Amino acid sequence: MANLIKANDANELWQLARDLIESEGDASDSRVGSTKVVLQVLFELSQPIEKWVYKRTPPISVSFALVELMWIVSGCQDSDIIDFFNPAYKKFTADEGKDAYHGAYGRRLRISHGVDQLERAYLTLKNNPNSRQVVMLLWDSELDTPNHDGSPRSKDIPCNICSMLKIRNGKLDWTQVMRSNDIVLGLPYNLVQFTGLQEIIAGWLGVEVGSYNHLSDSLHLYDKYENITDVGYNNEIKTVLNSDSLSIPKDDFDKISKDIFGRMREMMTKKTPYELQRLAMLSSKYDAYNNILLIIGANAARRYNYVPLVNKLIKECNNPIYVLLWNQWIECQNNRN
Repeated sequence: MANLIKANDANELWQLARDLIESEGDASDSRVGSTKVVLQVLFELSQPIEKWVYKRTPPISVSFALVELMWIVSGCQDSDIIDFFNPAYKKFTADEGKDAYHGAYGRRLRISHGVDQLERAYLTLKNNPNSRQVVMLLWDSELDTPNHDGSPRSKDIPCNICSMLKIRNGKLDWTQVMRSNDIVLGLPYNLVQFTGLQEIIAGWLGVEVGSYNHLSDSLHLYDKYENITDVGYNNEIKTVLNSDSLSIPKDDFDKISKDIFGRMREMMTKKTPYELQRLAMLSSKYDAYNNILLIIGANAARRYNYVPLVNKLIKECNNPIYVLLWNQWIECQNNRN
């Protein structure tokens, strides 16, 4: 029987997902370890702008989530930029000897299917707001269907199958379909990725953000991650709202996102603290995008051990949820060392 979970924000959604798996999950083996699984779970998130799971121990990486979002909108599949900002990522998804990720969502959305699906979705809904035909594909049967012996074609097979967009009552609703969904390494980042795209395209269209609906055909928790907890039940963390909207006009977005991605690439080559600070401070008229680059720049500065610059960039960020998540993540990294 399908399960329906309604939540106002990502924290509530994540905890309800965790509770569901603990109460109803069935034990199952997988190629990467034992899991608890619940099939056919539909999430309805009423406030997609509140996309951040910040009441979790250990915390997610806000910098990597933002890197992924900008990587996706760029249409890039190169592995070097992802591996620089998150060196651990490749052990889960990199195919040996490859310098690109097989299932890169941005490549799938903007290039691989022979059409820029983000651009086409925008044009379709701009010219026909009542359309029910906007479906963006991430799955490619030729590339992703398992081999005849049942083995996977790649370590990086997309978990996301498709996105469906509709404008209703002047708001952009988004439905995301997933074949498989890990609630620790997947779900919190998927929420950022696709509600982020929802906000961005709503901005292009000049409409409000509607509901975000997320269908997980297989929602699972690996046994090795059972110690991941939500500390919100202990009231240790107060509610913090996301102060940034990613909804801006398309022409502005195209220029700013290209600039941000170019600066991200430059950060991969070691710079002086002064040069890296210049790259990390966008100074556009949109604080939301200035803040994204500040957090990404802080990640780069940390990798070069420019501690004073890290602190300066975080101090410049005026989105309290980014600062909270960054500080949580840094504390966790320090405790591991």
